[in-house]
Amino acid sequence: MKKSISLYDLSYSDIQSQLQEWKQPKFRVQQIWEWLYQKHVVSFEEMTNLPATLRQQLEDAYILGRLDTVIDLTSKDGLTRKILFELPGNVRIEAVKMTYKETEKSRRRNTLCISSQAGCALGCTFCATGQGGFQRNLTSGEIVEQVLFYIRELAKKDDRVTNIVFMGMGEPFANYDNVMSAVRKLTDPNGIGLGARRLTISTVGLAPQIERFAQENIQVNLAISLHAATDELRGKSMPVNDRYPIAELMKACRKYVQATNRRISFEWAMINRVNDTVQQATFLAEQIQDLLCHVNLIPLNPTKGFQHQASDPLRIKAFQAILNDYGVPNSVRARKGLDINAACGQLSQQYDVELKSAQ
Repeated sequence: MKKSISLYDLSYSDIQSQLQEWKQPKFRVQQIWEWLYQKHVVSFEEMTNLPATLRQQLEDAYILGRLDTVIDLTSKDGLTRKILFELPGNVRIEAVKMTYKETEKSRRRNTLCISSQAGCALGCTFCATGQGGFQRNLTSGEIVEQVLFYIRELAKKDDRVTNIVFMGMGEPFANYDNVMSAVRKLTDPNGIGLGARRLTISTVGLAPQIERFAQENIQVNLAISLHAATDELRGKSMPVNDRYPIAELMKACRKYVQATNRRISFEWAMINRVNDTVQQATFLAEQIQDLLCHVNLIPLNPTKGFQHQASDPLRIKAFQAILNDYGVPNSVRARKGLDINAACGQLSQQYDVELKSAQ
């Protein structure tokens, strides 16, 4: 029978139980954990402080990762890199590295945008992932593997991952348990060891999961894909609004802030003459002006299945001015990776065009 369980899918306690069954000493658990998440090995043979018999047992029982690189694209400016990975069963996902140069206000950083599902079932009309439909949830190991790939690549240049956003393919809170398992591996001080505040989970607004997340007692950031301030407009592009309308979503957001005292980021794709109006800006500001939050204004990135255009810069400025008048913190997100379809909302399983451009 072909092996299908990845060692990356196991928690620390899972590995501990397996080694107990194999009558191995307890200290071997930490050794294996370090090989996986500190030394980032790609084969069992590299785990040189384990007995050969144990390495063989691991290799007989488990696989070490599932991701195979299909396409590797880098933007013309060299600051964005997108990988199309293939998983068993002809499942494909994308993950992006975005490098931000050092400025007077911020340090240089490498931010990863990683996927939590293959495709997405929520059908947001302006998102390429939603346009392509849903295949399956990713396991916690498949989520972490995307990060490990870039960790290894950056290490070749004596560089490192600084931030991670769950803003790739899929709705993270629709795969809640696996995402949180991955978060624990990423933030484990005895493993990868990233600070929780360097992680951000983005959701289209699954209210019950937002309230559940508020009880996790973890300092991971929360972002809400909002994109409209009225149910009528939001429902036209985001079907999830029928299940969790804005009033219910905002109630969950307020519970989150009250429980955590942490700021929420609201994501707003600026769509020309659709959601960039004075009316929408005013409705938005009135709903969140007393909430601990920040609004990210994102000029719409083009996708084949959505015909609208990004807002004119003057309309974005006018929208911002209204938010400023209400005292709502906001900023315009820089667009990165447009030339390789790696910008926000562009990740897709439709890889034919990209494959041609990569050859």
